[in-house]
Amino acid sequence: MRFRCYPIILLLFAGCGQPPQSDRIRITYWEKWTGFEGEAIAKVVKAFNEKPERQRDRIEVELTQVSQIERKLLVATAGGKPPDVAGIYTFILYSYAEKGALTDMTLMLKEAGVKREDYVSAFWDMCEHNGKMWALPTTPATVALHWNKRLFRGAGLDPEKAPKTIAELDEMAEKLTVWQKGTETRRGAKPEGDGWKLEQIGFLPQEPGWWAWAFGYWFGGKLWDGEKVTINTPENIMAYEWVQEYSRKYGKDNIEKFASGFGNFSSPQNAFLSGRVAMEIQGVWMHNFIEKFAPGMEWAAAPFPGLTEDMPIVSNVEADVIVIPRDSKHPNEAFKFIQYVNSQEGMEMLCAGHRKFSPLAKVSPAFDTMNPPDNPYMKMFRDMSFSPGGFSIPKVGVWNSYRREMGVAFDEIRSLKRPVPEVFKELQVKMQSGFEKALKRQALRLSKQ
Repeated sequence: MRFRCYPIILLLFAGCGQPPQSDRIRITYWEKWTGFEGEAIAKVVKAFNEKPERQRDRIEVELTQVSQIERKLLVATAGGKPPDVAGIYTFILYSYAEKGALTDMTLMLKEAGVKREDYVSAFWDMCEHNGKMWALPTTPATVALHWNKRLFRGAGLDPEKAPKTIAELDEMAEKLTVWQKGTETRRGAKPEGDGWKLEQIGFLPQEPGWWAWAFGYWFGGKLWDGEKVTINTPENIMAYEWVQEYSRKYGKDNIEKFASGFGNFSSPQNAFLSGRVAMEIQGVWMHNFIEKFAPGMEWAAAPFPGLTEDMPIVSNVEADVIVIPRDSKHPNEAFKFIQYVNSQEGMEMLCAGHRKFSPLAKVSPAFDTMNPPDNPYMKMFRDMSFSPGGFSIPKVGVWNSYRREMGVAFDEIRSLKRPVPEVFKELQVKMQSGFEKALKRQALRLSKQ
């Protein structure tokens, strides 16, 4: 998962637990994963170091697990002391590339015969920016609608049937919403009169809040067309007026009081895991949390619906990526390690450990058995990454600012503070100006090189 902060822990792997050999080339590798995800990459590092060819090329990778890597890597690179290789998030990839903080791997990939056809296209494409390859993917993810089968049955809904359109989702959400006043219980939109409080809601656009920027895509919109910001469009306006309608139907204050009782995501009090929210957008990783915090929960997943049934499947398609920072002391040796991580052996070892699918175009017959049998939707999550309706974050260096501003706009919209067209008209101008300024800064930096 993302956005977790942990102390730095140094893990060294050399051969079969023997002390590092002094004549070996030490590759420093910073990675953000901890827990079972950290254990998976440690296993990959150990396998790389123990390969017979490592005795010939004298390369040894030293893994350091680093919290807040999005900040610490930039500081280390600016100070001229970066690691040789690093695992980062895509949400910082384009900013780092535009700031000149990464090594262009285009020629390395060409000479090694690594090409686009080796990958699911979406994952190769997200590593390319301004005609250059700055990264390769590691663990991928797509998102889908998850629902609680027990709550479906309680509302008289077929627990095996997912909504096929946004309208169907709204209808199901209303049937799954429960109000209580004293000993009296009602389902649906807010009942007339005072004293009613939400006990359960069918769907809540702001839960868990990670895709506040993305709802336009399920309505046929997008945030970036390759040249300019495209927030103020009819499709995006329609999407966020739909978000706003949830606050109107169930009451902004009622929702805020209800949501204030949600526990941390990684806990049994998670809104979805505790049965407070019946349907939620979540990623391929969610089954790990279900097994840990809500064992025995009856759940299902399907592509999140669009406006119409004939729309292609829409899903956020993302991956963590691995890069060579600028001024890496051993870029060629670092690339050899990246090649191993992106080999079928290395990638399947890593993705099985993370309980995710592979971003590679081909997988081994044994890979399906490496994944836990308790996630029956793994193939669906992988298949969604091939959909023409799949989307990733815009390839703009100002994306983090764009995402923050979208979060502010989302809160204004769901809180009924301003109409959506007014909010988006203002944001369109602000973000387009920010993008044009970033382009000028980038051009100036390139002219000085």
